[in-house]
Amino acid sequence: MSHKILVSDPISEEGLKSLLDNNEFEVDIQTDLSEEELINIIGNYEGLIVRSQTQVTDKIINSASRLKVIARAGVGVDNIDIEAATLKGILVINAPDGNTISATEHSIAMILAMARNIPQAHQSLRNKEWNRKAFRGVELYGKTLGVIGAGRIGLGVAKRAQSFGMKILAFDPYLTEDKAKSLDIQNATVDEIAEQADFVTVHTPLTPKTRGIVGESFFNKAKPNLQIINVARGGIIDEEALIHALDNNLIDRAAIDVFEHEPPTDSLLISHDKIIVTPHLGASTVEAQEKVAVSVSEEIVDILTNGTVEHAVNAPKMDLSNVDETVKSFVDLGTTIGEFAIQLLEGAPSEIKITFAGDLATNDTSLITRTIVTNILKEYLGEEVNIINALALLNQQGVTYNIEKQKKHSDFSSYVELKLTNDKDQIKIGATVLAGFGPRIVRINDFSLDFKPNEYQIVTCHKDKPGIVGQTGNLLGSHGINIASMTLGRNNEGGDALMILSIDQQASLDVINILRETGGFNRIISTKLTI
Repeated sequence: MSHKILVSDPISEEGLKSLLDNNEFEVDIQTDLSEEELINIIGNYEGLIVRSQTQVTDKIINSASRLKVIARAGVGVDNIDIEAATLKGILVINAPDGNTISATEHSIAMILAMARNIPQAHQSLRNKEWNRKAFRGVELYGKTLGVIGAGRIGLGVAKRAQSFGMKILAFDPYLTEDKAKSLDIQNATVDEIAEQADFVTVHTPLTPKTRGIVGESFFNKAKPNLQIINVARGGIIDEEALIHALDNNLIDRAAIDVFEHEPPTDSLLISHDKIIVTPHLGASTVEAQEKVAVSVSEEIVDILTNGTVEHAVNAPKMDLSNVDETVKSFVDLGTTIGEFAIQLLEGAPSEIKITFAGDLATNDTSLITRTIVTNILKEYLGEEVNIINALALLNQQGVTYNIEKQKKHSDFSSYVELKLTNDKDQIKIGATVLAGFGPRIVRINDFSLDFKPNEYQIVTCHKDKPGIVGQTGNLLGSHGINIASMTLGRNNEGGDALMILSIDQQASLDVINILRETGGFNRIISTKLTI
């Protein structure tokens, strides 16, 4: 029996060759289908291939009785209801590598067009004007390019910019000094890029950490001649702050290919004299469209014939019915300690060590490992990370990891310990699941303690002295933040101490800053966990 695949958006037949030439697959190409038309036929198919036109809604997904995989021939999956697919157990895959060259080259094209006023000069000449002085540009040679996000595309732009004689400053949480040195680029903070760069390009995923990473603060530090582009994701550059910076001559100009809301029908960006815009063309080349089609077609063959998954965007709900009860109880704990540890660590890890001890160590712990790593990586890489691709993405970031198993633990029948290390910091989290009490964090670095993880925590490091607990409680109370529980740890009287406050509402940055100003704290961290 052949696998039936529906292609509902225009895709080149050359890109679909691995499916069309395979006798085990039957491919139907039906484009411009309405939601109702898709609902009526989707039950016949095991695979669905789309680009950006088809909106794969929850109604379509819930009508898909046989569907095993939805493939987006491209990178973005905003047109697919990921949550509905996940709940239905349907894999969603994309082609993250297919547009690398195209997006890289479009970034360079935007930089050059912006630097030399090419769109404006073109339009002026079309209007039968000859105004050379109005469109005087600047050279790239000798200028500094700031690259925020040094992944495949960011480093591709940096390499090409170096051929123009540009100096490269790069920010990426996973960019090490050794890697930067080998690429002849300088590792920098976002603030250093703001202060020193003549040109800036952004190439990060859109996550809570990167949303608005280039915003008011960045523009206030920037050189007035700064020119900035975004060919990554709308929202990385704060659009309102960008308009303000251009209107007040804080920076010189911008080139934007992506927008917070697309199409940007009422955006001031598309009519601003100092901005050149393109309609999300980063991946719009003949070669890129063929590459992404080839990629998803080949992966659909692998998924439906071999069960091999490489580029999953989601991870369908895990079936834990046949998993050992001890392992099952630690899977959710893996999410907690992964999230907690990465929020406590200053920067991204270069090394990860996971230790399993006691009864837990005698079981297959691969699912727990993948869960922990997934939730570490999500802090910087966002929702593209899941239990299927986590270890591959970890390797891609150059992070080493080590698993250790011990037959016994001195205090607990089963125990897991996560250690994250980089060149500035180290965090160790020990945890267990206690019968009748559930998940417990029992160690943070060298402090032994016992607390039940909550959605919101404030973690402080300070010297053990009278008054710290009282002033903290009073301050939180004055801002309407209720303390659910408090856990204290210290190694000796008057020495280093740790306090964990589980709170009912997340503490704002303003509250954390007020706490810092009260003095007595070496470090204060606000955390949010998936509980």
